[in-house]
Amino acid sequence: MQDYVRRILNSAVYEAAIETPLDRLGSLSDRVGRDVLLKREDLQPVFSFKLRGAYNKLARLTEAEKQRGVICASAGNHAQGVAYSARRMGVRAVIVMPTTTPSIKIEAVRRLGGEVVIHGDAFDDARLHALALCEEQDLVFVHPYDDPDVIAGQGTVAIELLRQHSGPIAAIYVPVGGGGLAAGVAAYVKFLRPDIKVIGVEPEDAASMKAALRAGRPVPLNEVGIFADGVAVRQVGDETFRLCNELLDGVVTVTTDEICAAIKDIFDHTRSIAEPAGALSLAGLRRHVDALDAPGAVIAIASGANMNFDRLRHVAERAEIGERSETLLGVTIPEQPGAYRGFIHLLGDRAITEFNYRFAPGASAQIFVGIRLKRGETEKQEIISLLRASGHAVVDMTDNELAKLHVRYMVGGRVEGLSEEMLYRFEFPERPGALLKFLDGLRSDWNISLFHYRNHGSDFGRVLAGIQVPRGERGAFEAFLKDLGYAHWDETSNPAYSMFLG
Repeated sequence: MQDYVRRILNSAVYEAAIETPLDRLGSLSDRVGRDVLLKREDLQPVFSFKLRGAYNKLARLTEAEKQRGVICASAGNHAQGVAYSARRMGVRAVIVMPTTTPSIKIEAVRRLGGEVVIHGDAFDDARLHALALCEEQDLVFVHPYDDPDVIAGQGTVAIELLRQHSGPIAAIYVPVGGGGLAAGVAAYVKFLRPDIKVIGVEPEDAASMKAALRAGRPVPLNEVGIFADGVAVRQVGDETFRLCNELLDGVVTVTTDEICAAIKDIFDHTRSIAEPAGALSLAGLRRHVDALDAPGAVIAIASGANMNFDRLRHVAERAEIGERSETLLGVTIPEQPGAYRGFIHLLGDRAITEFNYRFAPGASAQIFVGIRLKRGETEKQEIISLLRASGHAVVDMTDNELAKLHVRYMVGGRVEGLSEEMLYRFEFPERPGALLKFLDGLRSDWNISLFHYRNHGSDFGRVLAGIQVPRGERGAFEAFLKDLGYAHWDETSNPAYSMFLG
């Protein structure tokens, strides 16, 4: 440990990296009852802490090694750190990246002058190819985590942490992929402040350090989830495992939904968008902080912000479930006029975030409903009990991956023999009572045969509704729409309706 502290103190990272701020997250601090601090490594020149280790490694190369050039394998952030460092030093850099690497990271490496080679479906495939090219072209291999100079460079984060917050610290939460950052931070913190807990955080579907600690040695995972691609590592390093096994106080695993909730938390407090691996430690903090018995602040390291824009759709969809502010339920109601209105009245003034329903022959109807929660799990159980006491069968879908990923978008389809159905698209104002105003205005003999709604965080909700209105009553229906005052479009002749729903 003394050797690593010496290496960390003598690192050359500040020739390229910056000292990043330590921000207090106000409302989250209030919620957990202690100061929650976020180390902003997403503000580095390459938007990731990886620049520290990469630059320190290249700075330690001999001139002869620099002349040969360097190569690395990376899913993105280490690649950018190596490419950035190599350009500053005038060194050739070959970067092997797996096909699953987000395009934002690939383009960033190219802009920094790295020679990008795309190979393999995962990091380990890219690593093996990089080692082959290293031998073939006589390049110097720069390991993303299992190298003392890389570990020491990452450990400089801890120097700043302890200097920036001199008061009591209960725990520091560190994201774990290969283990380089966790090993470097733990080595420095445990040497100077052994009272501070250092907790590693991994995704549940890529928990390679947890598997290694359980086995007593690095072991390969059979499968690795790639949502948090920055930590999607099949097997931790030998040196990082040695240090983490000795120095970490534990490893916490979190779900994809919890990571999404942490991304939202970071955005709410900083207006910055962390990548999934970048929000990993805050997700772990949120899950684990109540287990701490020592007083003091808690610190999470926001390790990166290289997020593909198109992934935000998924993050926004899952964040509210991850922070337990939304529940998804499958509910059975009577298939009869007025049942839908009665169900909504039963929920009272609670905000409905999603509602999917399609008429089906029979005595019962199945609806898929999302409800916003103010009191988390307690309120969810109250809602389920209320619905069951009213005679409705309820299935909790909140943690059902099939329901969240697929079924919610597939509720419905064609119904044989459904007559006089009209299809309308609406924009409902996003305010309490907007849905009830619509339902209460419908005549009891106008049956709702289809309903699809999902809150998208805008000023109005997009609603698709099928309503059975006899031809002789179309004039009355038009009068209802005019009185309602909501923007609406008749989609009955839309080919998408006739092909898939009509």
